[in-house]
Amino acid sequence: MSDKLRICFLINPNSGTNRRQDVPALLAQYLSPAAVDYEVRLTQYAGHAVELARQAANEGFRIVVAVGGDGTVNEVGRGLLGTTAALGILPRGSGNGLARHLKVPLSLPAAIRLLAAPSFQRIDVGHINGHPFFCTAGLGFDAHVSKCFAVAGTRGLGTYVQVALREYRRYQPTPITVTMQGKALETNCYVLAFANAAQYGNNAYIAPLANISDGLLDLCLIDELPLRRAVRVSIGLALGNLPTSGAAVYHTCSSVQVQAARALGFHVDGDYVGDAQQFDVRLEPLALEVAVGAVK
Repeated sequence: MSDKLRICFLINPNSGTNRRQDVPALLAQYLSPAAVDYEVRLTQYAGHAVELARQAANEGFRIVVAVGGDGTVNEVGRGLLGTTAALGILPRGSGNGLARHLKVPLSLPAAIRLLAAPSFQRIDVGHINGHPFFCTAGLGFDAHVSKCFAVAGTRGLGTYVQVALREYRRYQPTPITVTMQGKALETNCYVLAFANAAQYGNNAYIAPLANISDGLLDLCLIDELPLRRAVRVSIGLALGNLPTSGAAVYHTCSSVQVQAARALGFHVDGDYVGDAQQFDVRLEPLALEVAVGAVK
């Protein structure tokens, strides 16, 4: 039996803002054939990476790498749940939230070199209404912006900011009941974020104290967002001090239920999923192995 490390790279050709990079050429340049046995496979449609990841795991690949953004990472991670393969990331998205939290280099050559000599660690996995997430999930304004961003026509931080500013003028909070640890909290929801990792992406820290392997979700609640608070939230996201800004309320728990007065949009790892009035959110401890750098 070969001692080579077996890696399968799943490339989303439509992901991110730097698609001109020739990933197969970089793999040939930075991976030694003597040490690594690898294959490259392309995704062809939404959800295809889930199927390809599970197939690669069943074929015995030790690492299955998501080459793309957080949406691609989510699909590959979902496909690897319950298998013995580890998730790797070559960040090529517009936000790269999970890659940033896991200290994966944003430079593709550096990220490839890391995968050639990997360390393996396990991370928690969140679930919202049965949909796994690895970085963040959320209700309210951030999900609404994700829905609008998906049809904006262009990607990148600039487009996201434009969409958020436009929709901010229109969006209204919704009454919700949040139940956790046997206690019910009645409040309004402008944003309710469930953070497994610290940030949305682009170093926007929604929960800077989140630990991705502690068995707990960090909940960030913003009940309303008048202009002055919106400025404080924006600064807090950028500086990583939102918990001490007074602009949001935080809780930690392993499971939570939410009942909304009307249907609310929700997202997983930045991708809009749909609308619902009831939400069941839970954390599955250490359910996924990752092949990356140091984990916070």
